[in-house]
Amino acid sequence: MSQQVFQCRPFKVRFVAIGLAVVFVVVFTLVAILLRSEWTGAYFQASDQYAMIGIGLVLAGAALLLVRPRVRADIECVEVRNVLGARRFSWGEVEHVSFPDGAAWARLELPDDEYVTILAIPAVDGTRSVAAIRELRRLKAQSAAETHQAG
Repeated sequence: MSQQVFQCRPFKVRFVAIGLAVVFVVVFTLVAILLRSEWTGAYFQASDQYAMIGIGLVLAGAALLLVRPRVRADIECVEVRNVLGARRFSWGEVEHVSFPDGAAWARLELPDDEYVTILAIPAVDGTRSVAAIRELRRLKAQSAAETHQAG
């Protein structure tokens, strides 16, 4: 990626994911504490309490994966990082940057009717998403113009 890099991450989703992670840890920790203090029809050991806290931490970690999506772009390429993986495309590989009606996320349209969802640009972010799409389209157009001039 060159020096002028556009970067976008989801905004509202981050607050929800962080809040959800906190709730998971707090609830499972409280359940773990209450396991031994009240009779539930079974005997719970300290290991059961630790396991409950561990489950809360695992669920919190899973919720925090929703914070990971990011899109980075410059005049040469675009990199889309979603929850589990990242892919990089030159602008020549991308046919369109779109946000279909009713879609939850933006996407890169590729040849042969393929597309890559951009989880970093969700519909719930409203004007932030519109600005991000416009910037990606501007970079694609600028890349096409420079390619055309060089060729």
